[in-house]
Amino acid sequence: MTPHNELRLLPWSGPDGKPCYLSTDNSDSHLSRLADNTEEIQLGLAADLVTHTLEVLSGEGPQTEELRRLSADLAEALKDVLRVAASRGHRLTARDLSTREEDDEGPRLPAAAFG
Repeated sequence: MTPHNELRLLPWSGPDGKPCYLSTDNSDSHLSRLADNTEEIQLGLAADLVTHTLEVLSGEGPQTEELRRLSADLAEALKDVLRVAASRGHRLTARDLSTREEDDEGPRLPAAAFG
């Protein structure tokens, strides 16, 4: 187990809208698993919303109110996705970058992975 030296940004805010953090060195704790599951739900909902938005935009002239609602939903989903990305990025920095070799260029993906 790696020593704990970072707080984890949780995928929800407190009642006052401020960020919530978790301090633990147990990535399998109940709260860690709850945060992981919440992140997965948020990412899945965002993906579904993008699919729905593309369907609406490809249809016959969406109504102004429908576009307004989609814009609000997309903004909320983007906020959640950015929080997940920030949280995961901070955890990668704390864990993985310290063991990374200097000549390591990172993961290599085949061209097909980009569509």
